[in-house]
Amino acid sequence: MTAATLDDSGIAPNAKRLLWAGFTAILAAGVGFAIRNGTLATWSQQFGFTNLQNGLIGGAGFSGFCFGIIIGGVIVDKIGYGKLIISAFLLHVLSAIVTLMPTSEMGQQSAFLLLFSGTFIFSLANGTLEAVANPLVATLFPKNRTHYLNILHASWPAGMIIGALITLAVGNHWSWKAQLGLYLLPTVVYGLMFFGQSFPKSDASAKGLSLGEMMKEVGILGASVAGFLLYLFTRDALGANILAGLTQSDFFVSGAWNGLSMLVGIGFVAWVAVITRGAIGHWLLFVLFLTHAVLGSLELGTDSWIENINGTILTPSEGKILFIFASAMMFGLRFCSHWIENKLKLSPIALLFVCSIFAIVGLFSAAGVNGITAAFGAMFIYSIGKTFFWPTMLAVVGDRFPRTGAVAMSIMGGIGMLSVGQLGGPGLGYAKDRFTAEHMVATGHSEVLESHRSEKPSKWLGFSEVTALDGKALEEAKKLAESERSAGQQAMVESEIAGSRKTLRFDAILPIGMATVYLLLLLYFKSIGGYKVLTITPEEASGGSQGPAGY
Repeated sequence: MTAATLDDSGIAPNAKRLLWAGFTAILAAGVGFAIRNGTLATWSQQFGFTNLQNGLIGGAGFSGFCFGIIIGGVIVDKIGYGKLIISAFLLHVLSAIVTLMPTSEMGQQSAFLLLFSGTFIFSLANGTLEAVANPLVATLFPKNRTHYLNILHASWPAGMIIGALITLAVGNHWSWKAQLGLYLLPTVVYGLMFFGQSFPKSDASAKGLSLGEMMKEVGILGASVAGFLLYLFTRDALGANILAGLTQSDFFVSGAWNGLSMLVGIGFVAWVAVITRGAIGHWLLFVLFLTHAVLGSLELGTDSWIENINGTILTPSEGKILFIFASAMMFGLRFCSHWIENKLKLSPIALLFVCSIFAIVGLFSAAGVNGITAAFGAMFIYSIGKTFFWPTMLAVVGDRFPRTGAVAMSIMGGIGMLSVGQLGGPGLGYAKDRFTAEHMVATGHSEVLESHRSEKPSKWLGFSEVTALDGKALEEAKKLAESERSAGQQAMVESEIAGSRKTLRFDAILPIGMATVYLLLLLYFKSIGGYKVLTITPEEASGGSQGPAGY
């Protein structure tokens, strides 16, 4: 494909078409995400999955994103936007093929493997698109990047709204496969919109810096955050939860696999150390990476469970309505960040601190709701908090680390998504399993728990293994009217509601930690004269200095 030329205003002739093609591509990802969230209960009923297993599948919808955005961000300047878009399109189609393969006759582990793999491929496609869309729109609209990037990323909540509306409208009439397959419609549309188009060359190489130079402020410290999450992904997602189910060999369930997983994480850190010639990295970027790992678990990990949890506390249809409401809030508020920053005079760090407070109040409020009105209020408060977390954190990296902003932003996005896959999604699933089981034991229903236990216990990271309720039995009990349930079935339903409430309170620990970090950063910036946007000097561009953001 030939390179598109820019007109006098700095905008390519086909800029708007490429913008809306990117919008539609991310919208397809949002549609698929929302429909998948709406099928969790169906999968539990059909295959008997635990909440942890559902969390692992949901988490795979983010883990692959890490690989797509980081690898894509590194190679996009070498191979061009067009080839990456073709790759993403083919991955989206392959994802649908794999995800729609499971049948009721399959064993639980086989169904889990296909759904996990299909969801991982889906997120790999999404990450590849993000690696294209962000620099593409920034290049197409060099004089108004903030405005058009906000438009681009409003497509994610728009897709979630459409997906949730689909499940709400046809959930009781269509199979989960028919519903999930609908995300292929916007996939075909974005493929057609990109087809035959010329693309401008990225200006990422204009600084004249090598990848090693751009990575120096990430360094060994920053790489260690991503390396640890890669270790967890290899050990847990690929090892204990997939490969262990495919073979009886002790290799996959012993210390040998754990050692191999450690080599994957250490290998990434070693690669960064080599290309940066042993650069340690900037402490602030290390802190931001750690915080973004927590942020990813909070925002997207909660998003992947909030419909299910609200649907448990209230009703499934009300859970969908609340999910749509929260997504609509995000869609609208994404257009207001510039106004908020200017009118309220908040620095990005101050905005992040305020958002953390809203998230804390929103989650604690959601845990205690008993009706739809109170739930709307809780989700309104929580949505204000979560809307600005992700883009504002990326903005901080761009403001403070201009020499490495593009690469660091890709790594930060990958860390956030990988955190959801390995910490947020599975962690909340494990918490719900555990708190539900603990409530059953505490209320004297241990025998009911034992007679309706899942064939696979729930275990996550270093936390103790717990007996989880069988998903099929629980969903069957929830479908019955209260007067039709046995005492044991009623105990399961009440325990899941109690477990869901406690899970949300547990989830609120994350924004509490984030608020603490942001408060300390506010004090730090105050001590150095305030938050300022840094720029690259000609000397720094030539590699002569690390600049004020260096170490």
